[in-house]
Amino acid sequence: MKDRIGELLVQQNLLSSDDLKRAQNEARATGTRAGVQLTKLGLIDGAALADFMSKQYGLPSIDLADFEIDPEVIELIPQEVALKHQVIPVNRAGSTLIIATGDPSNIFALDDIKFLTGYNTEVVVATEQAIHEAIDRYYDSAQTLDSVMSSFEEEDYEVVSEEQGIDVEELAKSTEEAPVVKLANLILTDAIKKNASDIHIETYERDFRVRYRIDGLLYEVMRPPRRMRNALTSRIKIMAKLDIAERRLPQDGRIKMKIGQNRVMDYRISVLPTLFGEKIVLRLLDKSNLQLDMTRLGFTRPELDLFQQAIHKPFGMVLVTGPTGSGKTTTLYSALSELNQISANISTAEDPVEFNLEGINQVNMKEGIGLTFAASLRSFLRQDPDIIMLGEIRDFETAEIAIKAALTGHMVLSTLHTNDAPSTITRLLNMGIEPFLVSSAVICVVAQRLARTICTACRERNPDVSAKQLLEAGLSPDEVKRCTPMRGVGCSACANTGFKGRIAVYEVLPVSDAIREYVLNGATAVEVKQQAIREGMSTLRRSALNHLLNGTTTVDEVYRVSVSDN
Repeated sequence: MKDRIGELLVQQNLLSSDDLKRAQNEARATGTRAGVQLTKLGLIDGAALADFMSKQYGLPSIDLADFEIDPEVIELIPQEVALKHQVIPVNRAGSTLIIATGDPSNIFALDDIKFLTGYNTEVVVATEQAIHEAIDRYYDSAQTLDSVMSSFEEEDYEVVSEEQGIDVEELAKSTEEAPVVKLANLILTDAIKKNASDIHIETYERDFRVRYRIDGLLYEVMRPPRRMRNALTSRIKIMAKLDIAERRLPQDGRIKMKIGQNRVMDYRISVLPTLFGEKIVLRLLDKSNLQLDMTRLGFTRPELDLFQQAIHKPFGMVLVTGPTGSGKTTTLYSALSELNQISANISTAEDPVEFNLEGINQVNMKEGIGLTFAASLRSFLRQDPDIIMLGEIRDFETAEIAIKAALTGHMVLSTLHTNDAPSTITRLLNMGIEPFLVSSAVICVVAQRLARTICTACRERNPDVSAKQLLEAGLSPDEVKRCTPMRGVGCSACANTGFKGRIAVYEVLPVSDAIREYVLNGATAVEVKQQAIREGMSTLRRSALNHLLNGTTTVDEVYRVSVSDN
């Protein structure tokens, strides 16, 4: 979106100048365009933006989400060109090709497409976010995958046994062969299109498979020929600048890939030697999808108020707890983003650093050379800090220094692995921290999970869920009467899973005077939880049930992400 359009939106009171600056800053930080950020951040409705642009340019607008494009039309413009100019072909009429764009003033793009296709072009207006989603949707990898896989010959790849040893030069040469390069690139880009958070490349005695983690669950996407496992894993390792000759020890690395003109994707690589070869897991880190707006994380208003009050205190410890992949880092980054002012000195110790945040001093842990959480924390305290974030409290030494920092005028944010918020208190006690230190330092604990949300494109009422099941899940009789259980039947938008996206389920425990007394008196996690509920804490199960009540998620998801409060 051109700046002129943004200024016109402000003049028409469809957007505030602060919101425009926010979108522009976010676009610069994430390498996207301001138009994408306007709708992504919820600053303006997509339909309203398209309608406004339509009137400004005197062109018709189109809602790409409700329009089905013929695959033959898509094939007229290569994916690279669509990404470069952020356009998508929507229809063809005789010698005219109709193009959807978010920037009709870009005549160079239209001339380029006219020269490339030989068609005259007509333009319709769509939001940049809608075009971005349509490119991901229509330029699917299925045909590409078939063509890449068909180019493999069984005899082209030989499995080298441990006894035979490894010819590193031959292996390096094989990674440069076109089919291997294409397949590696395809796996990396296809995962982005499918909104995967992780890629698992796994080898077994008789199988070799690739799985994606989408919305928290793993799905198998392909089974390449097992004979080429060494070539593919070595190709990934070369891209991550790892040692392809080392197959006995774990290795970690990173790949940075540019997608289109402005989008950059980071892949965090972990290589693990297993019984039948190396398993590679790639974590996708997309800064353009990093949600730093705390109001959009999934907190209810009262929970958000409690959390914000805690992090804005001048000192103390705020802990976020949950299993791996529950969104703890996103919650902490959101808190840091809100606290990130010129007047505050913020330092973080992370293992590893997932996203670079402007204005925050981030340190990547390297335990092999002695750069641990405890060592970093000691150094932070000599750097005149205001706010400290630790990626995780794993041991007594780190916990003790963090507690002392919180008691000496610093705000400390960190994570722990526990089942719920009250268990976090007892976890610190079990580490060896004295009860009076825990009760004095910890001011708030947040537990969280991620529940899958029902796909809005194929959502319907679920007749299979009975009133008895809703009661057993934890709803009251009155809530059961007004609850309409929903489900997703599966469609192309959600890859036939019935789910698209995730929402956080939270449990916020502010440490009150009464709970401090419980801690000092050696109370159990159950007793702390009961007191917190009496004080109004909404549990993980209650939070999940609220999403069930408003039709966001399903009964099965409620059971998957939370346990009964009884």
